[in-house]
Formats: sequence, structure tokens, C-alpha cells
Amino acid sequence: MTNITEITDFDAPGLDVYARLTEGQLLNRHEPEKGLFIAESPRVIERALDAGYTPVSLLLEQKHVEGQAKEIIRRCGEIPVFTGEFSLLTKLTGFHLTRGALCAMRRKPLPAPREVCAGAKRIAVLEHVMNPTNVGAIFRSAAALGIDAALLTPACSNPLYRRAIRVSMGAVFQIPWTYLGQEESQEAVPESLPETDLALLKDLGFKTAAMALSERAVPIDDPALALEERLAIILGTEGDGLAASTISACDYIVRIPMSHGTDSLNVAAASAVAFWQLRRKG
Repeated sequence: MTNITEITDFDAPGLDVYARLTEGQLLNRHEPEKGLFIAESPRVIERALDAGYTPVSLLLEQKHVEGQAKEIIRRCGEIPVFTGEFSLLTKLTGFHLTRGALCAMRRKPLPAPREVCAGAKRIAVLEHVMNPTNVGAIFRSAAALGIDAALLTPACSNPLYRRAIRVSMGAVFQIPWTYLGQEESQEAVPESLPETDLALLKDLGFKTAAMALSERAVPIDDPALALEERLAIILGTEGDGLAASTISACDYIVRIPMSHGTDSLNVAAASAVAFWQLRRKG
């Protein structure tokens, strides 16, 4: 295959995307149509290809060229494929590759929230969730537990950051998602859900459920919640949780009962409990 190149020069321009560009540079806030992301591991790359993302280049451990990545190379066509031994790739990227495979891919234009929510019965709304590991874990739970779509406030970590993609096991390519308002390229972004976004959810027919610690909260197994035709499950930032203004504007305030003196769960763990319990029944 003429498009496969064994790495001999770390400074080769084609390797910039793997070795020298930050997540912010890959996102390319000034020219989002040129934005890229990195998918890691053969399974995740396959899920991105299945979702219609366009590959730009591959970085593979040498042994995978005729092994785990052979079908991926075929599907990607004549894009550059850079290869090397595992130790060399670790030195190049600065981290251990999961399953020895990375793929640089083009981002897609973000859809409108109305498009993402069309036909959805259960959606996740993330307010200022900044840790990409938590974002990835939430998406993985969403895919597994029947969530139809996800909306994020602009302050949230981007679901196409490498770590978020890896932790989600590619679920970010399976769950439709977008940002509420402008995407995270804004200089200053609100940390809470604006009234206009909450109004949009209600206009779309969703009842809103704020996951929060409050004396006014109903337990998560309240039968009324599961019977709602369309429900938006709203999860807040690590540590502080949802903004007070968001909580007060929601139709429900919901808590997960705790024991042993524990006051709360990590937002990713809480999301899994909420998604399972609040799934549509009947």
C-alpha cells in the first residue's frame, strides 16, 4: 500500500495532529469547519466511521497494519497511514495508545437542538460539566441506558476531545448531541442554563428534571417521573452541581437517596442511576 509510511521523522508535518496540536487547536474555534478530533482504538474508530465522520490520517502500531486495523485501513481509502513500534508511538504522542490506533477525523457542523431532540423521549442536559472523563462516561451511560439525545451548555467540555471519546467507547458517535446556544468557542459563556434554553425544552414538550440536593426534591423513584412522556434530565457541574436559577426553573427537583452518610455521587455515576431509573416505562 503506497499510502503507508513508517515513521522516521518526528517533525513530519503530517504528524502535527498527533504530536503537537492541542485539543483547542484541533477544535479550531476560528474556523470550525476545519476542526479535527482524534479517535482512539479500532472499535472507536469504526464507530466514528459508521457515524459518517471523514478520516484524515491514521497512526497505527506496526503490528496492526495487517491485524486489527486492516479493515479500518480499507474503509479509510487512500489517506496517509503512519506506523511505528509501540514505544516509538508513545514517545511521539506522549501517552500510551489504546489498542495502538489513532485516527484524525474531521468534525461535522453541529445540528440545531430542535433537530437533535426530534422524536426523543428522554434527553440528558449537561450544565457546565467540565471534565472530559465525566462527559465521556455520561455519554456511555446514555447510550447503554436508553437516552435518546444530549444537549450541553457552552461551558461543558467538548464531547469530541480525545479523552471524552475514549472513555465513552465511541458512544459520542451514537448519541445525537449539540450545544445549547453557541458552541464553546465563545469568549465568555454562561455557567447556568439560560431561560431561553429552558423555554426551548418546554416548547419541545419536555418536562425538566433537575438532579439536585434539595429539601424540596422528590426521590428518583417517584412514579410520576417515569410516566412523563418526554423528560429532560438535567445534570450539573462537578462539585457545585446545578445553578440555583436552573433548579428553581425546572418542573421537578430530583434526588438519589443515599446511605452511610454519603451526600452525593460523582456526576457520571449519578447520570447512570438517573438514566436507568427515569427511563420511559410502559
